[in-house]
Amino acid sequence: MTDNEKAGAQRDLSTGEPRERGTEEGQNTAGVARAGEAAPETVGRRTGMFGVSGSGDTSGYGGLVRPTVYPGAAQRPFGPPTAAGATGWFDTVADGLDGLIEKVVIHRGEITFYVHRDHLVEAMRRLRDEESLRFEFSAGVSGVHYPDDTGRELHAVYSLLSMTWNRRIRVETTCPEDDPHLPSTVAIYPTHDWHEREVWDFFGVVFDGHPALTRIQMPDDWPGHPQRKDYPLGGIPVEYKGATIPPADQRRSYN
Repeated sequence: MTDNEKAGAQRDLSTGEPRERGTEEGQNTAGVARAGEAAPETVGRRTGMFGVSGSGDTSGYGGLVRPTVYPGAAQRPFGPPTAAGATGWFDTVADGLDGLIEKVVIHRGEITFYVHRDHLVEAMRRLRDEESLRFEFSAGVSGVHYPDDTGRELHAVYSLLSMTWNRRIRVETTCPEDDPHLPSTVAIYPTHDWHEREVWDFFGVVFDGHPALTRIQMPDDWPGHPQRKDYPLGGIPVEYKGATIPPADQRRSYN
């Protein structure tokens, strides 16, 4: 790779080295592990362009079928390798969360710690307060819905930054659709206030202990949670100079 290519390349967060061209997100073949990564775990399959069910195929891609794939669990040593051969900082963080981790995933040079919801508050407190960790900043909470991940359909993802050590990690936890409860972490990271409200609004995850868990964008009386995969497309008519585009659930269905 030339110096100019290195300057414009994305960098691997674990090593700081530039990624080779063609390894950006979306260009990796689904279900195939990269060198040094664990074999992926397939939890279901996705059909059509958007994976939506119940509204008919309005995209014309109803025959498209892809697996729903998670990166596999990593094994120690987690790395990243150091010049002196010492234990990498991934392992340092894992040591600080000893006894709280379900599994560790390393994918594209980035590390995610999976924590059971019963241990979430303790894990976040350690990450913020332990001198060897010091993840003082949280970028917020993101919701994800995997309908085929039985018993773990709803995921919450926390992106953390240690300004002391210049390190970034993710913490992920799950809950089932029939018991969509997670503990609130607003007391540890106050910026989670609005983020937890958003995940509740769009995904229906109830954050127990939140100071005021109300919808943040949808009207208070809105039925359902619109970013779940099983939420009907719906829509409202749109007009363009006399031409009318019907709502998504009323357009031509290809299946």
